[in-house]
Amino acid sequence: MKQLSILVVNKAGSLREASTVLSDSGVNIRAVAAFDTPEFGILRMVVDDCAKAKDVLTQKGFVVRLNDVIGIELEDKKGNLTAMLDILADANISIDFIYSFVIRENQAPVIVIHTDDLQVSASMLKDHGFKVVDELE
Repeated sequence: MKQLSILVVNKAGSLREASTVLSDSGVNIRAVAAFDTPEFGILRMVVDDCAKAKDVLTQKGFVVRLNDVIGIELEDKKGNLTAMLDILADANISIDFIYSFVIRENQAPVIVIHTDDLQVSASMLKDHGFKVVDELE
């Protein structure tokens, strides 16, 4: 699964600017998380058309990176997140960031993660019964 990382200025309306560029271009945002630093924010998004999103955002002056991430379906039951995190921690895999996407019609929520070893992480989680998704439907 691919994710956009968009640098935005720390000011009122900057998240809306990025969102508007995408919606005006017909790109659907499937998952979003924002993280701030003193000078700028990092807007992380999973969208339905990464190439188009990167192109239109870059044309509007945004700095955009495309990253690989893992999407894991996580049933809404007590201890499920901890079980997933245990698998990665026990293998000494570091999670760089994590966020969730919960609104999926008749489907389990998805946790989006980036680790220091995406292939090993995905393989281990599959081996332990977690469903790794390629794209958010």
